[in-house]
Amino acid sequence: MAQQGLEVADIFRDHGPAWREANRGHVSLDQLKVMSAIERCRTAALGGHVARCESEACAHTIIAYNSCRNRHCPKCQGAAARRWLAEREAELLPVEYFHVVYTLPAELRGIAYQNKAVIYDLLMKASAETTLAIAADPKHLAPASASSRFSIPGAPPSRIIPTCT
Repeated sequence: MAQQGLEVADIFRDHGPAWREANRGHVSLDQLKVMSAIERCRTAALGGHVARCESEACAHTIIAYNSCRNRHCPKCQGAAARRWLAEREAELLPVEYFHVVYTLPAELRGIAYQNKAVIYDLLMKASAETTLAIAADPKHLAPASASSRFSIPGAPPSRIIPTCT
């Protein structure tokens, strides 16, 4: 049988325990559950079934392990993700797109974490006003709408907030 390429599950199994220990207290329970599901997907840990050729001369056996069916798992949801992405790409206009990121200063991280609704509401309004003001300038091609993201330096990717204006 041909050697398969490196998978996310391989990386999680090899480096996950050390990463989880190093990031203890900064990773949510849901994120830990996703990692565990991906690590166990299509392994004996989730059980499986055996298919065997009924011919006594052959008796070829294949073991198929059960999948985790987690919506974040690249093995389980890879085809669905590719299909979804192709559908979204078909909706895009044939124009140039720009990715804009608004970053909250690190000094405000604690305030933002404890007052998410207030701080993110202010950030959404400020980024929308800024993006629309820049977009209205003829030097910047005056697009009708834009999208942006907020990030906090040093924060995990789960704290990146996508927005549309």
